[in-house]
Amino acid sequence: MDSFTPTMQTIYSVSRLNRDVKFLLEQNFFSIQISGEISNLSRPSSGHLYFSLKDERAQVRCALFKSQAQRLKFKPENGLQILASANVSLYESRGDYQLIINQMQESGDGALRLAFEQLKAKLDAKGLFSPDHKKQLPRIPAAIGIITSASGAAIRDILSVLARRFPSIPIIIYPVMVQGNEAKYEINQAIITANQRKECDVLLLARGGGSLEDLWAFNEEMVANAIYKSHIPIISGIGHETDTTIADYVADLRAATPTAAAEHCTPDGQQWLGQFQAYEQRLIQLIKNNIQQTAQHLDWLTKNLQLQHPGKQLQIKAQRLDELELRLTNTLKNQLSQAKARLKTHHAQLWQYNPAHTVQRLKSEYLALNNRLFTNIKIKLHTRHERLAHLSQTLNIVSPLATLQRGYTLSTDQQGKLITSTQHLKVGQTFNTRLATGSINSQIREIKHE
Repeated sequence: MDSFTPTMQTIYSVSRLNRDVKFLLEQNFFSIQISGEISNLSRPSSGHLYFSLKDERAQVRCALFKSQAQRLKFKPENGLQILASANVSLYESRGDYQLIINQMQESGDGALRLAFEQLKAKLDAKGLFSPDHKKQLPRIPAAIGIITSASGAAIRDILSVLARRFPSIPIIIYPVMVQGNEAKYEINQAIITANQRKECDVLLLARGGGSLEDLWAFNEEMVANAIYKSHIPIISGIGHETDTTIADYVADLRAATPTAAAEHCTPDGQQWLGQFQAYEQRLIQLIKNNIQQTAQHLDWLTKNLQLQHPGKQLQIKAQRLDELELRLTNTLKNQLSQAKARLKTHHAQLWQYNPAHTVQRLKSEYLALNNRLFTNIKIKLHTRHERLAHLSQTLNIVSPLATLQRGYTLSTDQQGKLITSTQHLKVGQTFNTRLATGSINSQIREIKHE
């Protein structure tokens, strides 16, 4: 260290100053707890994380080294609110005051905001926000269901708007908790109950303003699925105009506030009344015009009838009546004649398709074919009988039996072979002789070879 003490006062070098300050900070601010919002997040290839931790009025630089970063159960992002355990230190090379983070976890709105974005992305991917699924709102609801707190300001504002705009529409209130751990279950059950009862044709899901945590019941997946599955169209009016919940994305219509939701689900009664009054005046004027035209026509008829004697009018009417009667008679005759002609034509057309003719024709064809078949069979049998007799006669002519009938015989040895020569015979050998009727067994005593 350079030292120069003209006044006996210690002169620090920059490096010594930074080193001493670092020592003081680390000794006096060891393992503190700090909360804030992440900003300026940097992820170099080393695996360390560098970011700033800020609140409304100030910020401080932070470092989270790789070994601690790998133990995190969440992914740090800019805008995330965290609670950290850290040591206060100083980066000597630049003289930057910083925090060395040992552990950190999500906290506050930062964690809720991250959960909100993650659920939003999940439900969007599943199609819960699709415009194709949005249901049409009734033009004039038969009844309006309201799902909200029975004691909140929102219900009073909604009822005031509905009473002002269209007081004749019935209102059904489904009271639920709109904040706390049980709120999501009550909201889910209220939507299911309204769909089961089918006593209203539009639902208002509403609550007044609050923090993200206060509105969290409307960011639950259970509530989003209930809205998506509802057969009754749902208008959401949750929080203030800047508040947006998952329920707003799934609802068939999102209103900025509860009062705006009430305005969306009802027509303007005064406007409708004005239209009805305009229709009434127009209808009155049309009736007056019609009455006036009818009166004028009546006056014209009265004046024209006064020019002729009533008897003459009766004669004209009687003549007209006779003419009409004659025309009616002729018309009826013509229609009857045409009907008879059509009936005759249809009868002839129908007679062509009478199955009796077809049955008779097929029966005749059957009998003819049957006779032909029987004749052919008789001819074939006779031909076959004649051929059989001829073949039998021919066979009989060449048959050995016929030869035997003429006095000839057949001799066979003991093995049944026909004897045609004396070359293979021996004296004393026996043989069989077949006659025309019967056979003889003989024994050879003498053989003569010729």
